[in-house]
Formats: sequence, structure tokens, C-alpha cells
Amino acid sequence: MSATSATVLAQIQRAAHELGFARVGICNSSPFVRGEHALRQWLSAGHHATMDYMAEHDRGRLETVMPTAASLICVALAYPGPETASDTVAAYARGADYHQVLRERLNRLSASLTKIIGHPVHSRACVDSAPLLEREAAMRAGIAFVGKSTMAIVPDLGSHILLGELVTDVLLPTTPSARARCGRCTACLDACPTRAFPEAFVLDARRCVSYLTIEHKGPIPRDLRAAIGTRIFGCDICQQACPYNGGSRSQPGEPAFAPRRELTNTTLADILHMGSKPYRRLVARSPLARVSRNQMARNAAIALGNGGDPKSVPALANAAVGHKSPLVRSHATWALGRFTSPQAQAALEDALCDNDLSVREEARVALTTTEEC
Repeated sequence: MSATSATVLAQIQRAAHELGFARVGICNSSPFVRGEHALRQWLSAGHHATMDYMAEHDRGRLETVMPTAASLICVALAYPGPETASDTVAAYARGADYHQVLRERLNRLSASLTKIIGHPVHSRACVDSAPLLEREAAMRAGIAFVGKSTMAIVPDLGSHILLGELVTDVLLPTTPSARARCGRCTACLDACPTRAFPEAFVLDARRCVSYLTIEHKGPIPRDLRAAIGTRIFGCDICQQACPYNGGSRSQPGEPAFAPRRELTNTTLADILHMGSKPYRRLVARSPLARVSRNQMARNAAIALGNGGDPKSVPALANAAVGHKSPLVRSHATWALGRFTSPQAQAALEDALCDNDLSVREEARVALTTTEEC
């Protein structure tokens, strides 16, 4: 690397760090051949579930994102890890919407890049939504490696990071790529409650708690509900098990991602019966906005059933017979089947007369299971 290239790289890294990014690296625009091959295999196996958009673009080529792409600046922004092992919302989603935070800072990094290069630069900020193999790019740029859990991991920072990219039409000096560093460890795979990893480095979304609680819009498979526990949006279990998240962190989490008061002051019962306006306030400017009110109520019903607190029965009973959404009624009915109190049993009997087949079926299965016990 020439002295001029080294100076440009140092200036870009300095600008990125001043914006709060924990790590920054640069890679070239050559195709991500390995990542594209892995993606095709993943899609062929049906591991993407209903996420058909994953097959809509050529994600292995930067030209898909920007025809004039020459270089890719990759950044990582740290967020606070889970507060407890029983957090109902994944740590990355407890604060501000990371899309907005990263995109705003990437745009500021683009402005800095123009000053560094000395002439106008065409760039595009990408945060999770562009057809781009982000983790593959992060590995090539050297800021993280991809672990067996398929998460991007920074060796001295862990996996509690959010990735962002700035695609640019200027040829920039690159940074050394990273290598996988999991060794023989399988802690993340072993910890998954739904056994969503058929093998190392492969995630079957159809069994993943994050997919089921966020992307999946219909009924959650009955045989997976108990394993979801009390989680209503995402999951941190594989990350909590990872040794790279166990030690001291070299950089604190971004304050913008600290848990919001609106979330910490809201109970599962509140979410189960929440109206549209309160729900909009709860999820405003948050990753939670990705999930509809009925989906979140569905998740809350499962969480209340798994929580095992008898005080949850009245809220579940009201939802089982009175919620407008059959999706919510059916999952509240399932949750009532986790309890043996007279009120729970009476609500299940009432659900047998519901006008929706799925609700009646959940009530029948729940009552049959109770009788067998």
C-alpha cells in the first residue's frame, strides 16, 4: 500500500470512528463467489422459509446494489447485550431503529469521503435492506468473521454489533480479510432451543425463534411454541452462549440502542390487548415496527402461556374469546391449555364454539391433553 493509500485509509477509518463505529474496513467489488454459492444451497434446501425476497436479486455482486460500484466500506456499530437471559425482546431491538441510526451516520461518512478524496463521490448507504451479502462483505473487509451461528463476530467485541455498508464508485485501499475463529466450539448450536441449526454455519429459518416471532405472519407451529419461551421479538440465545460475548468488551454499546422506556414499562398482557394507537406509539422509530399488532399479540399469548404465571389466565381467557383476530384467539387458546385452573378450562370450553376452525382445533387439542393428564 502506497503512502497516499495509507493516508486515505487512515482518514476514512478516523472519520468512521468519530461517528461512533466500532470497526471499519474496506473491500473491493469483486463477486462474493463463496457466499453466493452458500446462499443458493440455503435457498435450495428451503431454509429461507417464506423469505422469498432472498432469491430475487444477485446478492453476490455489488453491481446489483450500484452499477458503478468500485469499493465497499463496511462498518460495525456495537449495541448493549441482553440485560437478562429472559429478555422478551432481542437486545438489538430494545432501542432506536438501527436502520435510521446507521443510515444517517453512513450518509455523514459519505460526506467525509468526498472531502477526503477531494472530488464528488457517488455512494449508497446500505443497512440490512439492500440485496447484499453483508456478513460476507464484513469478513472480506476484515471487521468480523462469520460464526457457526451465522452471526458476524468481532473477536474482541463479540456479536452484539450491527452491520452497515457504504457502496462507492471510487477505488479505495482495502483492509485484510478476516478468518473464521470458532474452532471446535459448538456452544451456539447446542444452546438453540428449537434446534434451528441442521449443521454448523447453516440456519434453518423455519425453526428459528427470530424468524418465527418476526418474519412469520401465520400460526406458529405447535411443536415449536413451548421452545420459544417468553420471547416475543427475536432471540439472543445463540449469542449468549458464544464465548466471544462472555468477556470484557473493548467498546460500550451505542447509547441510541439502550432500552426505551415505552418498552420496559409495557407488560405482555398489555401487548396482548393493546389497541392500534398505543401499539403505534410502542413501536414508533423502533425495529419492533416490523411486526404487526396481531403478530405481536400472537407472540405475547405464547409467552404468557410459557411463563406459567396463573395471573396470566384472565388476560388469556379474554383474548381467547374476545380478540378480533383468529390468529390471536387460537394462540391464546393454546396458551390457556398450559394451565389447569377452572377459569382456563372454562375459557377452553367456550373456545370450542368459536366461529374459526383454528381456534376450535386449539381448544380441542388443549382439552384432550388436559384430560389425558
